Amino acid sequence: MSKIKKEKIEAKGFSIEVYTEDFKNDYISLTDIAKYKNEDDPRFVIQNWMRNRNTLEFIGLWEILNNENFNRVQFDTFKMEAGLNRFTMTPQKWIDGTNAKGIVSKSGRYGGTYAHSDIALEFASLLSPEFKLYIIQDYKRLKSDETSKLSLTWNLHREISKINYKIHTDAIKTYLLNDLTDCQLGFKYASEADMLNVALFNKTAKEWREENKNLKENMRDYASLNELLVLANMESYNAILIEKGLEQKERMIELRKLARNQMLSLEKLRQRNIELLEDK
Repeated sequence: MSKIKKEKIEAKGFSIEVYTEDFKNDYISLTDIAKYKNEDDPRFVIQNWMRNRNTLEFIGLWEILNNENFNRVQFDTFKMEAGLNRFTMTPQKWIDGTNAKGIVSKSGRYGGTYAHSDIALEFASLLSPEFKLYIIQDYKRLKSDETSKLSLTWNLHREISKINYKIHTDAIKTYLLNDLTDCQLGFKYASEADMLNVALFNKTAKEWREENKNLKENMRDYASLNELLVLANMESYNAILIEKGLEQKERMIELRKLARNQMLSLEKLRQRNIELLEDK
């Protein structure tokens, strides 16, 4: 798992690291949580927890629900052995044997054992229900802060997109629509907007609505931050191309190139940021 360091949460004086790969699935340090019981040897706490049959059933079920590559045959073998005096289990043994992804074990600078938040909170609950509540409290704070930041950033890009759309439609009216009726004017706006939709999203607004009948708003309200940023640039660029007198087909080709190149550039930038964070 290529981890991005996101934040630390605090629980009863203990600092617990949280990592994410996609800003959706958080991985919380079991090593840090285990220090609540044994600061000198947290690995022993984790291994003792993992050799319990109930624990194996829980983390195994999580993998079945979330991991299509989970090795259920080996999982069944571990379950049969659980409870025997000779049975031992470590994070690495579990990962290697079952191809699990809910638990991650790493060495080096960011070394330790991490688990998906679903599993980490279950681990904390078995150590101490009180300690788990403290973890949940600060974890909720972390998620709330993150959601607030993402919401502000998303809304900023959405507003930029709306401003550029006004520039875009003004250019259409000035340079393309002098001889159109009001009815045709409205249709032409939709046509130009859909040209941008197809250039960026590979589908028209109507096609998106037919595929997502249960969703409200429009396709741009469900766009990613990168897509909204590129869309804003496309609207400005399309206005320039309209002023230059390019036909819609020519503009479509240019806008498609712009969308592809900028999305690739943003992805490369994201990867560089990940590498920089991992080096810190």
